[in-house]
Amino acid sequence: MDEGAKKDLVRQLRRQSLWLKESWIWLLDTKVHPSKKGKCTKARPKALDVGCGPGFVMDVLSERLDVRGIDMDPDMVSMCQARDLEVVQGKAENLPFDDGEFDIAYCSFLLLLVHDPLKVIKEMKRVSKQWVLALAEPDYGAWIDHPEGLVGLGRIITDGIKASGGDPFLGRKLRKIFHDAGLGAEVGAHPGVWDISQLREEFEGQRSLVRVLAGSQPKKSELERIEHVWEDALEKGTLFHYNPIFYALGEFR
Repeated sequence: MDEGAKKDLVRQLRRQSLWLKESWIWLLDTKVHPSKKGKCTKARPKALDVGCGPGFVMDVLSERLDVRGIDMDPDMVSMCQARDLEVVQGKAENLPFDDGEFDIAYCSFLLLLVHDPLKVIKEMKRVSKQWVLALAEPDYGAWIDHPEGLVGLGRIITDGIKASGGDPFLGRKLRKIFHDAGLGAEVGAHPGVWDISQLREEFEGQRSLVRVLAGSQPKKSELERIEHVWEDALEKGTLFHYNPIFYALGEFR
């Protein structure tokens, strides 16, 4: 990934952490680590953020979890360490930690990018005592846009992710992956239908995301046509967009 694309990725990860912050906290407080009258009933669980990137999810969850991180990209590790986050370099498929070293192992926006997501979940299960969490995995095959001139956008994105070695349909596979790893999982979707004001606010960021995900697959003229339809629908207030982002919570004892 070139430097420009990596900067776009970091910006996107920051935006995603802002969108999903309240939903993640709700999952922890109601499903994973219940609290009573707003106060945790236990000490902060030890957690591992697998594929932590620049550490934005660690920032969100650090008040509730004692979090360490791991990422294979040395630039991402350096970004985290510069902010005093406890992060090491390593691969999700071969975690350099002891069996049961953590109470919780979690990841977000990772499984769609790795070669063997089942192996990653099995490794997360190995290093955890109780919980394996996939906090956010999108399914770009279920990308919905309106008006009709935007219909090809989802195909462009899925083709681009496939070309880069990822799985754009990972979200719908979470239950099977957890099952094959020996974990029953509660699977759900985060809220994700924006009103028109937020669609307008997020336009530039979403356009950058589409360009990163599409890679070199579409012709420039095709993207420009779609962006014109997109901007026109925003101006008229008729744009609709939905891309489901799923979570899976696997508990064992």
